[in-house]
Amino acid sequence: MTEISHDELERLRAWDTPTICNALEAIDPKYAASGFTTHQMVCSNPEFGSIVGYAKTATIRARTPSPLSRSDQETITQNYYRHMAENPQPSVVIIEDLDYPAGFGAWWGEVHTTVHKGFGALGVVTNGSIRDLDVCPSDFQMLAGNVGPSHGYVHAVDVGGDVSIFSMKVRTGDIIHADQHGAVVIPYTAIQDLPKAIKTLTEQESRVIQAAKSDDFSLEKFFEARKSVDTMQR
Repeated sequence: MTEISHDELERLRAWDTPTICNALEAIDPKYAASGFTTHQMVCSNPEFGSIVGYAKTATIRARTPSPLSRSDQETITQNYYRHMAENPQPSVVIIEDLDYPAGFGAWWGEVHTTVHKGFGALGVVTNGSIRDLDVCPSDFQMLAGNVGPSHGYVHAVDVGGDVSIFSMKVRTGDIIHADQHGAVVIPYTAIQDLPKAIKTLTEQESRVIQAAKSDDFSLEKFFEARKSVDTMQR
């Protein structure tokens, strides 16, 4: 598994997730169509800012009890916690709820958020449900498909495999960037190019924004400011 420095992770936290998506598109146009969540999600703490960490993946179900024996299910559960606690850290937990519709029972509440935070996780991205919003750690970010009151028969199904959250395909060890807008996978090959791409895009957007704020703004002024912008970002 490739790892990056703590300083690089912290640098990535300085930007919001839409900015990261814009920069990835500028680096390679293919990223305009993949690698990010495409569904509106519930965010437990919209004001918290960005989280960036290594993906720790798993799948769950909650609509029916586990078909496995208690012993076999306990083995999977313990493997899950070992996976979540191991390095590298910090992590962002990525949980795919396999139920249809997803979110029947919540894997995430006061206990699990506190435990995973203790392991080194910064937050979770899931298509499933979350609960206990008033008592979960405020510095553990949650992006989820919905909020629900019960955990149902929730249990871990698979640990460490490939998952998909609202079109975002994730492998354990991927770098995840997430905030109130959603989440995106940052390819390792793009990390070094992101600061330059963000600087260029910010300068381009600034020209248009400043023109729009001017007292003499007009359609002609807009077209003039837009000439120097290679790719318009909203």
